[in-house]
Amino acid sequence: MSYTEVVQQIKKKNIPEVILLYGTENYFIQKIKDLLVKNVLTEEENLSTYDLMETSIQEVIADVETYPFFGDRKLVIATNANFLKAKPEKLPFEHQLSVLEQYLEMPVDYSVLVLIAPYEKIDERKKVSKQLKKVGLVGECNPVKEYELKNWIGNLAKQLNIEIADEAFEVFENEISTDLNIMEKELEKIALYVGHGGIVTKEIAEEMVSHTITSSGLRLVDAVMEGDLGKAISIYKDLEIMKEEPIALIGLLAFQFRTILRVKLLKKKGIIRVKCKNKLVYILTSLKLPQIEKRNFQKRSWNILWISLLKQMLS
Repeated sequence: MSYTEVVQQIKKKNIPEVILLYGTENYFIQKIKDLLVKNVLTEEENLSTYDLMETSIQEVIADVETYPFFGDRKLVIATNANFLKAKPEKLPFEHQLSVLEQYLEMPVDYSVLVLIAPYEKIDERKKVSKQLKKVGLVGECNPVKEYELKNWIGNLAKQLNIEIADEAFEVFENEISTDLNIMEKELEKIALYVGHGGIVTKEIAEEMVSHTITSSGLRLVDAVMEGDLGKAISIYKDLEIMKEEPIALIGLLAFQFRTILRVKLLKKKGIIRVKCKNKLVYILTSLKLPQIEKRNFQKRSWNILWISLLKQMLS
C-alpha cells in the first residue's frame, strides 16, 4: 500500500490492530506516526515507543497486551525491525519471533502495534512477513521518484493554499531534489511570504529558496555557460559566504565543461541520445542534454575553457 493510501485509510478511522511501515523515506514515516497519534489516542500516556535494536520483540508484545490505564486504546510504536531484513544484524539479545507470530494470530483490539522497518525492502519470504501482510496494514515509505516530484510539490503547495507557477517548479526540483522534509519547510516559508492564495513565481522561488553548496555550484556553471557575468559573480559571492573553497568550484566547472565537451563530441559522431548517456561514465547532474545542445560554443571554445580551468587547478 502506498503512503497516500495509508493516510487515506487512517483519516477514515479504518485503523487495524497491526501496521507495518517499511522504506527509507523518514518524511512519510513521521507523517504517518503523527497521524496515528492524532487518530488513535485520547491520552498521551497511552503512547509507548521502542527501539528493536535495544528491546526484544517479546517485551514489546507484553506491553501491547497490557490493557491501557487511560482511554480506550493504546499505541505502541517499535522502530528498527531488523528481523524483517534478509540478513539482520546480530544483537546482544534474541528476538523471539514465535511470540510475535502467535500474537498476530489473535491481536488484541485495545492496542495498535506499529512496526517500522526503515529499509528499502523487507524479506517477504519470512513467515512473520507473510503474516504481517495477511493480518495488518503494510505501507511502503520509500523516497519519491524524480518524475513524481512535481506532483508532490503541487500537493504540498495545495495544502498550504498557495499556487506555484509552472516555471517555478524547476527551481524547487533543482535546489531541493527529492528531500520532502526540506521541501515542506521551504514551501511553508514561502507561503508566509506570498500569503493565502498567493502565487509563487520563478523569481520569488529563486529569491526565497535556501540554496545548497551543490546546487549553487551548478547554478554557477549555468551562469558561466550563459555568459551572465553578473549572475555568476552573485552566485560566487553566495558560495564565499558558505565558505566553499575556490579550488572546489574550479574543479566543478572543469568537470562540467569536460562532460559537455564529451557529449558534444559523441553527438557529432552520430551517437543517439540513449547511447550517449550510457557511454558517459558519470551522470550529468543539472545539465540536461537538450540544454547542452542549445549551447552554441564551438569545439575550440570548449577546449580553451577546459585548458584554462585545468591550468588553474594545477597552479
